[in-house]
Amino acid sequence: MSGSDDTICLTTAQAIIRYLAAQWIESDGESVRVCGGGFGIFGHGNVPCLGEALYDHRDVLPLYRGQNEQSMGFAAAAYAKYHLRQRFMLCTASAGPGTANLLTASALAHANRLPMLMLCGDTFLTRLPDPVLQQLEHFGNPALGLNDAFKAVTRYWDRITHPAQIVQSLPAALATMLDPADCGPAFIGLPQDVQGWTWDFPKAFFEERTHRIRRSAPDAGEIADAAACLKAAERPVIIAGGGVQYARAVAELTAFAETHNIPVIETIAGRANLVATHPLNIGPVGVTGSDSANWAAERADVILSVGSRLQDFTTGSWTAFAKDARIVSLNAARHDAGKHMSLPVVGDAKLGLQAIGAALAGYTAPADWTRATQAERGKWDAYVADNVRPGNRPNSYAQAIGVVNDLCGPRDRVVAAAGGLPAEVTANWRTLDIGTVDVEFGFSCMGYEIAGGWGARIAQSENEPDADTIVFVGDGSYLLMNSDIYSSVLTGKKLIILVLDNGGFAVINKLQNNTGNESFNNLIADCPTVPEPFVVDFETHARAMGANAEFAASPTELGEAFQRAKAADKTSVIVMNVDAYEGWTTEGHTWWEVGTPHTSEHQSVRDKHREIEAERAKQRRGV
Repeated sequence: MSGSDDTICLTTAQAIIRYLAAQWIESDGESVRVCGGGFGIFGHGNVPCLGEALYDHRDVLPLYRGQNEQSMGFAAAAYAKYHLRQRFMLCTASAGPGTANLLTASALAHANRLPMLMLCGDTFLTRLPDPVLQQLEHFGNPALGLNDAFKAVTRYWDRITHPAQIVQSLPAALATMLDPADCGPAFIGLPQDVQGWTWDFPKAFFEERTHRIRRSAPDAGEIADAAACLKAAERPVIIAGGGVQYARAVAELTAFAETHNIPVIETIAGRANLVATHPLNIGPVGVTGSDSANWAAERADVILSVGSRLQDFTTGSWTAFAKDARIVSLNAARHDAGKHMSLPVVGDAKLGLQAIGAALAGYTAPADWTRATQAERGKWDAYVADNVRPGNRPNSYAQAIGVVNDLCGPRDRVVAAAGGLPAEVTANWRTLDIGTVDVEFGFSCMGYEIAGGWGARIAQSENEPDADTIVFVGDGSYLLMNSDIYSSVLTGKKLIILVLDNGGFAVINKLQNNTGNESFNNLIADCPTVPEPFVVDFETHARAMGANAEFAASPTELGEAFQRAKAADKTSVIVMNVDAYEGWTTEGHTWWEVGTPHTSEHQSVRDKHREIEAERAKQRRGV
């Protein structure tokens, strides 16, 4: 390689990977590489140049071979979530369908505000060989291509047209991925010719650098307004979101709640901010919540939201709170802090809780209010204890959750997404330790479960090799994306996967029935295009990918199988059938706005429309 005393001649691809290998982050008192490695599937659009660069850094940036680009992105998102957004993985895909497969994963990372770096092939900048294999031609706009589709699902997007651009582009992408307010996926399109072009890069660009996550102090005036609002509260409640963990503010949240005796309710992303037995943990809130948390939310006069984007499953489509309740929203992102006419406190959750706490000196919530919420939590705990009890009804999600909950270790990590399991895990899981629950419901994406479990296990094995990653997945999501069972076996990243088979898309069948419609095209048995339904042998299928696998006929057998899986040294898949109709958690739900027909030939649909619309009277009309 040529160059000078101050420069080094590298290809675009070589420079990108060399830069990433030199970036570190200060985390928990030690310095680690901010990029933990990557997931890759090579093709003509990335193997000659980017593949060559990654090979030369394979010891410091391990590249996991994916089976599907979408699942690679899911694994990268779960890795970042485990590391509380302080570390990320890159994903590389070839030009064309390989890159297109990453779109869904990028949307998931965007919705969940998770960092992920995509380095994807692109068509030739010179256009000399056009049209090339897998190129999408736009007759009136030759510069428009597949990679432009990522603009809607990324926080940072760029196409490199000259090697020198990465001197600006890479630091900007990294800054976006590490920013508490703007965090999300970054996409860099790499034309196949430009990947191999060389430039004399400044050597200083590749010097090792240690990053720190920015903590933005809230405005003093906003703190004063928030404190004044809270001081007047007679029935305050705290909504604890996922941002509490990303800000590493769990200790501050706990101290704030205890000092001021304020009940805490958790969002789906905020599950595991408090352990289940904490006296101020009143339960999960919203559509997939608990009767206790929703009771408190409905009666609260002031709500302090910390680190939540207040999506509809948290707010019950904005019916979960009294119309005249005041909302104070502490959030690093201005966009989230001002939702629904909240009193915004824009800033870091740790610093914000400390500042509001200082301004609230001497204030405690009325003891009668806190005791009332705790009494409601006691009722909910009794309901859950019976709900998860084996034998109380046909096999159910809740029973499986209860069995695993009783047998797992405190640092075992639980992963679920989409379908009925996020609601069942959120409502019934009793948190044993902080930050051990990953229920992906920001994008509610089928297929995340096993892939996300693999990514979480890669991260977990770096810090907690003796803990397990436990995946809850339904038959629908399993059939959509299961190849990372093979990935976990190949890479020695053990998972325990519970496949709970209810014969189709049962949760949407439930919604279909709950809106007055007949079962149609969700359960396999109700598909008119399926003349003879048959049962998939998930056990044999999983075993064919190298996993241990067994079928459990009951929750008791599931528990025995789970203990064997805990003792095993490789991925285990346990299959249990669950009832599609009688197995649901029936309590703990707020109203949720779904579109229903304003007219129908079916009386049941018309009746349900009127019933659902009647609940709209509770809906807050903020913006």
